[in-house]
Amino acid sequence: MNWFRNPRFYADGLPGVGLLILRLWMGYAMAMHGLPKMSNPFGWMGPNVPGVLQGLAAAGEFFGGLGLLFGALTPIAAFGVMSVMFVATLSFFTNDVTPTYFVNMGPKVPGDNAEAPFVYFIFALTLFLTGPGLLSIDAFLAKYLLGRKTTPPAVTKTS
Repeated sequence: MNWFRNPRFYADGLPGVGLLILRLWMGYAMAMHGLPKMSNPFGWMGPNVPGVLQGLAAAGEFFGGLGLLFGALTPIAAFGVMSVMFVATLSFFTNDVTPTYFVNMGPKVPGDNAEAPFVYFIFALTLFLTGPGLLSIDAFLAKYLLGRKTTPPAVTKTS
């Protein structure tokens, strides 16, 4: 868990505020997308998709969203969201005529495309790579419970 110990994982100042805004919006959106799916986690896509995959997708959206919202276990939460959004993006490129190498979610809704899940994937990738920022549960745990320094070291200019 080197990401948890790395002080550069907890950006402060304006970058930390930017990550907080991205994390709050992304976490809320994913949790709200996953919440109705959690009422029937193994059957919300219908009988054509295995129940285990449906459950993983519902849990990835809902619990990944909550993790991002609070900045708790951010890399794990972001990876869960990335996995679901990767498959959701690829599902737009499959249909009943072509072989379904990925989950086929059924008939396409007019005007629906791969843009939204791809944007969610990119945002989750950003949080996966940058960390949650200083305003997160991860930073609190690292600083107060583990006694780790969470502020990035000052950059010094060398001649």
